[in-house]
Amino acid sequence: MTGEGFPTDEMRYDVLTQAALRGVIRAALERAATPDGLPGAHHFYITFKTRAEGVSIPADLSAKYPDEITVVIQHQYWDLMPEAERFTVVLQFGGQPKKLVVPYVAVTRFYDPSVQFVLQFEPPQMAPVEVDDEPEAIGPEDDDTPTDDGPKVVSLDQFRKK
Repeated sequence: MTGEGFPTDEMRYDVLTQAALRGVIRAALERAATPDGLPGAHHFYITFKTRAEGVSIPADLSAKYPDEITVVIQHQYWDLMPEAERFTVVLQFGGQPKKLVVPYVAVTRFYDPSVQFVLQFEPPQMAPVEVDDEPEAIGPEDDDTPTDDGPKVVSLDQFRKK
């Protein structure tokens, strides 16, 4: 060689490999979504980023798990629908059914403990959360906003007995 260094991977085999392995997750979920369900002792622990693009989970779960959550697909799951780019499932949290929509690119780990099979993925790129450290000071002469901001949404979970 003439000192050119390593060639550039213009095919992006790392990205292609990740996509192919996420296809394994989709195929496993398709098998679990059949009327026969999961065969034998198989079950899945699926870890995903809760704030990744395309993830849709209830607000209480998002608040409780602001970064990542692991869900179990085993005995009690409903409406499992694996699609090309994502899957949808209803699981119970605290006795309440909750619908989850998870793109495969949000998954960071897939584990079937019955056969010790695990797939680990690079976390998806997350959009930075913008935080305004110092709110702009507004003097009385600059305040054109009405004093009533309208109706407020209050979660009743904090008032429920546990």
